[in-house]
Amino acid sequence: MGELETNIQYLGGVGPKRAELLRRELGIETLSDLIHFYPHRYVDRSGLTPIARVRPELASVQIRARVVGRTLYGPSGSIVSQEDGGAIRFNACRRMSVTVEDESGRMEMVFFKGIKWNYGRLVPGKVFIFFGKPQEFNGRVNMVHPEVDIPADGHVTQSALTGVYPSTEKLRSSGVTGRVMNRLEASALSLCLPEIRETLPAYILERKGLVPLKTALWNIHFPKDQDALQKAMRRLKYEELFLLQLALLKHKYIRSRASKGIAMPKVGPDFHSCYDALPYRLTGAQQRVIKEIRADLMSGRQMNRLLQGDVGSGKTMVAVLSCLIAIGNGCQSCIMAPTEVLAQQHFANVRKYLAPTSVKAALLTGSTGQKDRREIHAGLEDGSIGLIVGTHALIEDNVVFRNLGLAVIDEQHRFGVDQRARLWAKNSTPPHILVMTATPIPRTLAMTLYGDLDVSVIDEMPPGRKPVKTICIGQNRKPAMFRFLREEIAKGRQVFIVYPLIYESEKLDLRNLQNGYDEIMRAFPLPDYKVAIVHGQQSNEEKQFNMEAFAAGRADILVSTTVIEVGVDVPNASVMVIESAQRFGLSQLHQLRGRVGRGAEESFCILVRDDRTSREARQRLDLMCATEDGFEIAEQDMRMRGPGDLEGTQQSGLPISLKIASLAKDGSLLAEARTDARRVLDDDPALDAPADRLLAEELRKGKYEIKDYSTIS
Repeated sequence: MGELETNIQYLGGVGPKRAELLRRELGIETLSDLIHFYPHRYVDRSGLTPIARVRPELASVQIRARVVGRTLYGPSGSIVSQEDGGAIRFNACRRMSVTVEDESGRMEMVFFKGIKWNYGRLVPGKVFIFFGKPQEFNGRVNMVHPEVDIPADGHVTQSALTGVYPSTEKLRSSGVTGRVMNRLEASALSLCLPEIRETLPAYILERKGLVPLKTALWNIHFPKDQDALQKAMRRLKYEELFLLQLALLKHKYIRSRASKGIAMPKVGPDFHSCYDALPYRLTGAQQRVIKEIRADLMSGRQMNRLLQGDVGSGKTMVAVLSCLIAIGNGCQSCIMAPTEVLAQQHFANVRKYLAPTSVKAALLTGSTGQKDRREIHAGLEDGSIGLIVGTHALIEDNVVFRNLGLAVIDEQHRFGVDQRARLWAKNSTPPHILVMTATPIPRTLAMTLYGDLDVSVIDEMPPGRKPVKTICIGQNRKPAMFRFLREEIAKGRQVFIVYPLIYESEKLDLRNLQNGYDEIMRAFPLPDYKVAIVHGQQSNEEKQFNMEAFAAGRADILVSTTVIEVGVDVPNASVMVIESAQRFGLSQLHQLRGRVGRGAEESFCILVRDDRTSREARQRLDLMCATEDGFEIAEQDMRMRGPGDLEGTQQSGLPISLKIASLAKDGSLLAEARTDARRVLDDDPALDAPADRLLAEELRKGKYEIKDYSTIS
């Protein structure tokens, strides 16, 4: 498409060498890539600060000063050269100090990279513009690696707001400074803007009060003022989020009409038998979700629903009742879990719930013996097994269902696409799909990552479940913690102790499981205390033996890695200790905390942080102590770390790469864009109307291919 697809190397000031660097460091290959590479912040470079007024607490300053002298230092701090006129061995230089002055005083500029190049241009007597972050070293203010420019006619040439682009050390040391990036962007825009075509229909621009795309692209790079910048940002963010939601909702619309599902008009006697025998009333949230699922199953279209629920909110109960609806309509159901431990836990609960019914259930995992396996295969094929719980073993080719009507996938992000696709193929008519997760996903992320699924949320905890008291301590409080654990064990309670590593790592100075186990054995010696240990490198038999010993009360303490993050339900366990807690993500900490507080007793979660813990990590631990609301934790986690780091929900899973919008910060704009996208599709589902031609063209572009998280075709 003309200039837009021109390789970056042909832009003035780039060339093959810089082009390769830009491709490798920033992923910029074409002029289109360059003009869609946006600043991540802006600085006001319209004024100058006298050296006498430069303070280390200032975010950035710009000074106009004359170079007075240059000093080169070697590895040990010895002076290599100080304007003595001799030959300079630049390969022996580790640092260059440049002294500059204006009418108010002197200060130092420090360079660790690009020393030879900077030495050649920063000649004493010449005047330059220096821009950067001031800092204090040995009681004196300096700037490290400032941007250096030559003033035009002795004046500052920048507009009021100058874009600062994401960069790397390799780019800066190769001379691709902020000023160079600004110059390249200006050149690319002057070439490309005539070719830029509008992507949003006129009626949307008018309704939303958005500036044209050409105006937005110029002002995002070179805003004349704050108002122009805000309008450009709103236009570009809205476009990204609107087209993303339009792609997701259009895909959902097409699929919902194309995918015929098994109609399930009845509930059936087994559902009523199970429901009536429950020892407690379902929460309002559980009842609401079951009604949503029931409506899907009756609709005649394939259900694709995401069920979110905090740890202990009762998702398994909802899943079992949903399975019983399918069974009441002559179909079979399956619940697939990512680990054997979790599958066994589910099966234990399922058997309990199914006791008042006539439904036959079975468990199929990698550990199932050959004799039992043959019987299960036969029962699935002839339909006598109504509900099967299992792991990846369910998708083996020799597992044949008579009529699979509902597949429940627990923690679906732990399964590969191919694995799930093989499960859908187990029936001639695709089964209804219920995806469950106990990892709370922020609303904006769920709306996007799972935007083409219907979402149900269990946002209410069962009555009687006591809150878990969470505290954070340093290593120096360990003796007091051990005394507390002994008191809890003396009351008949049990304790989890979780470590982030199995064996000692030289790179990571963490409490590790092997050393931790030895420490616990010394603090809780036999025969007074019994300690079990579980980790991922044990055989399934070893893991199962130790977990069962703990669950049965034969061990007081279970020392473990995060293998127990999901699936271990021990109501008698009242304390969860997490060592090196700063190494865990918030969602993981929340999952681990959910292992306690399942009984009638008061429960505790003790986060043990290492002595060297960053301020950001302390903020995460403080948040854990402040709330038990998994969704609030997930929202805060996304604000702190961005959506790409959330466990199980990578931003790379989005249909498009967001270049300027943020799921963490632009939630209200996302909701607005989704409402607008739905309105457009309600009026014109196929985007056939002349007014929607631009939208149809945009969605045909390869970047809007939807990764189907539900049917996985």
